[in-house]
Amino acid sequence: MYELVKITENCFYIDCPSKIGVVKTGEDTVVLIDSGSDKDAAKKAKKQLDALGLKITAVYNTHSNADHIGGNKYLKEQTGCKIYAPSTECAFTRHPILEPAYLFGGFPPKALKNKFFLAEPSDAEYLSEEALPNGFKIIELPGHFFDMVGFITPDSVAYIADCLSSSQTLKKYGIGVIFDVEKYIETLENIKKLDVKYFVPSHAEVCENIEELANININAVYETAEKITAFLKDPKTFDELMKNLFDDYNLSLSIKQYALVGSSVKSYLSYLLDNEKITCFAEDNRLVWQAV
Repeated sequence: MYELVKITENCFYIDCPSKIGVVKTGEDTVVLIDSGSDKDAAKKAKKQLDALGLKITAVYNTHSNADHIGGNKYLKEQTGCKIYAPSTECAFTRHPILEPAYLFGGFPPKALKNKFFLAEPSDAEYLSEEALPNGFKIIELPGHFFDMVGFITPDSVAYIADCLSSSQTLKKYGIGVIFDVEKYIETLENIKKLDVKYFVPSHAEVCENIEELANININAVYETAEKITAFLKDPKTFDELMKNLFDDYNLSLSIKQYALVGSSVKSYLSYLLDNEKITCFAEDNRLVWQAV
């Protein structure tokens, strides 16, 4: 864990729970793609690079989830590197309280203020094409979170962040974290068309062909949407639907899972409502959802 793994002559990643991309931009300089879950992750990554005499000049955040921006502050303090994040993600990176607040739907309790949900704030700048190293390209990957992006390097390596999960992760957790279901599906369809040598997902193995795994993730999304629609054959409140889903996927409810999975279930409800697969109405001062 936290070893530097080589992909091509100039492209690497730090092997950790949320992969940290490493790309050489000069003889002794590198940029990082994301910074890990916290200070300790960033410290271990930096130690690997220090041993090789490599200096970090910038961190390019793909999105603002805490496990991808958690090392920003430490790396900025230690190296003076620039921090960049795209669009809405930049606001979340500067003000990370927005993530647990969004997931909970209000002011988050202490249980949602740990490093998994709440990173330290970092002085991020808005990502633009002009801020990229020579030869880099931004890939728009919305769906998992607000304005997530990936990067294609001159070595034809695509760092694709959290736009999909491994088969093992899908089997374990069932429902992935999704902000916009429709855009998530579009992103998965689009990455299948990318003409690159290697794909580097944050939570799956590096591979040369992403199509099979992308299709597995697409099918998982449709399966969840179908389950929700089936459960709503009879009218249910959100909490009643959550119980059905947690029982079906063999998940254990906690306040953390209620926030994390619950935000995704609400995204599915929006998707199904906008596509006229379900409806909602007030009944006895309860908001009730039902398939049409």
